[in-house]
Amino acid sequence: MSDDHAHVQEFFAARAAGWDTRFPDDGPAYEAAVADLGLREGDRVLDAGCGTGRALPPLRAAVGPSGVVLGADLTPAMLEAAVRAGRGREGRLLLTDVAALPLCSESLDAVFAAGLIAHLPQPEDNLRELARVVRPGGVLALFHPIGRAALAARHGRRITPDDLRAEPNLRSLLSASGWRLTSYADEDARFLALAVRSN
Repeated sequence: MSDDHAHVQEFFAARAAGWDTRFPDDGPAYEAAVADLGLREGDRVLDAGCGTGRALPPLRAAVGPSGVVLGADLTPAMLEAAVRAGRGREGRLLLTDVAALPLCSESLDAVFAAGLIAHLPQPEDNLRELARVVRPGGVLALFHPIGRAALAARHGRRITPDDLRAEPNLRSLLSASGWRLTSYADEDARFLALAVRSN
């Protein structure tokens, strides 16, 4: 395991048990972001960096019983918290690195990723791996339940021009990794960038 991966795993393992109680009001924001993905009955979707599985129930509701819902995370403690919360019933949980997914190419219709991009050690390569597992025309949602300014303020920082999630930076990054940015919202109450997998 790389130092980057070990650091991410250590960070989230220490916070897994109390994660959901720290952010108890995020449910509606997750549901709204999943709705914006435009999933249909029977679709196949991955929650990349699923953490405690907060997106899994709305993802399951969107694709119905005939759809496939996968949740992938690098941190065992996060997946254990997802199971304790009963979210393991909503989809199949995978202990894996989103940089090397054990999935066939073009096997998914969509990827949902909440808070993931800030923790990717090699964002362009990692987003290219997400593109690999999605069919052409499939969708990626990069989500956070609060916007960039609110998140920076929460951590006592300011937004800098090199922030990966700034629209020009993100558009360029997605384009270089097989995605085309189609919609971008950075508001106090949420961050949501939608992209379509290029052919």
